[in-house]
Amino acid sequence: MIAKSSRVADRQAPLRRAYLQNAESARSTKWAATKAGAGADTFHSEVLIGKGFGISQRLGIDRMVGGDHDLPNPADLLCAALAACEDSAVRMIADLLGVRILDLQVEVTGDVDVRGTLAIDRSVKVGFRSMDCRVHLRVQDAEPPRLAALRKQAEASCVNLDTLRTGVPVSIDFVIETAD
Repeated sequence: MIAKSSRVADRQAPLRRAYLQNAESARSTKWAATKAGAGADTFHSEVLIGKGFGISQRLGIDRMVGGDHDLPNPADLLCAALAACEDSAVRMIADLLGVRILDLQVEVTGDVDVRGTLAIDRSVKVGFRSMDCRVHLRVQDAEPPRLAALRKQAEASCVNLDTLRTGVPVSIDFVIETAD
């Protein structure tokens, strides 16, 4: 069902061949790091996103846990990461299937009970209780089977959606140094 003319297929074809020949070459490491020096603001910081891009995002803390709520908070960034990933997946799969997108909006909301974060009630989960991802897609003339394939494949190929749904091992190395 791949379209006759697809930019995604043209770019992915040599990659698919290379990854079939050498599976290790298909691995990619993503990166982000916060930066804050001495005397950093308790309620604000900045996260560098991806090595080599020179991109950063300032962030704050939600008023629900005592912050100023004047900048996106880490939970907002997680919602943004899912929205961006699903948007990308839909666009790429649409190109592969020859579906012309007229408009695409992905909205993600997450439900958090901050009593867990504030350790008020140990039975309350610290993280998101649930997340909702709404994809609003307007396309140019496409038959229902192609649109069903688009939806199914976009869900199946979204890295962040899969990670949130299935979980992933996370290790943490916590180094504490004391100044003299």
